[in-house]
Amino acid sequence: MAQNADDIKIVTTNRRAYHDYHISEKYEAGIELVGSEVKSIRQGRVSIQEAYAAVENSEVWVYSMRINPYEQASQEKHDPDRKKRLLLHKREIRKLRVKTQERGFTLIPLRLYFRKNLAKLEIGLARGKKQYDKREAIKKKEDTRRMERGLRERNR
Repeated sequence: MAQNADDIKIVTTNRRAYHDYHISEKYEAGIELVGSEVKSIRQGRVSIQEAYAAVENSEVWVYSMRINPYEQASQEKHDPDRKKRLLLHKREIRKLRVKTQERGFTLIPLRLYFRKNLAKLEIGLARGKKQYDKREAIKKKEDTRRMERGLRERNR
């Protein structure tokens, strides 16, 4: 997936997902939106922190992705909490259905961005971390931070 940094505009990321889950695979999906939702996303009025995705009837849907209403919209205001359909290839959907039926796997939105003026959602096939895994990751991050700080002070 070769990407230029200039053709992707990241709107929001779900940093909490990397803390709470082991991400095994990532997929890029288009999102079926109404016009006022696209304008709200462009303004950054979206939250994917509580969102999750699921496969239903050979379609992938994302739930709890909150897109706040666009202020300048006319009468056609959208429901901010409605479920949104993700656009993926059939073989990807089949693969995701099989994987999510396994014990412990779920689909978590990782980041929302625009690529060539199209809204894309990166979803990850994730398995929840145990509490001791989270503590271990925090300890490792703090250790590397301490080592980098020590190297910087030594090089002065």
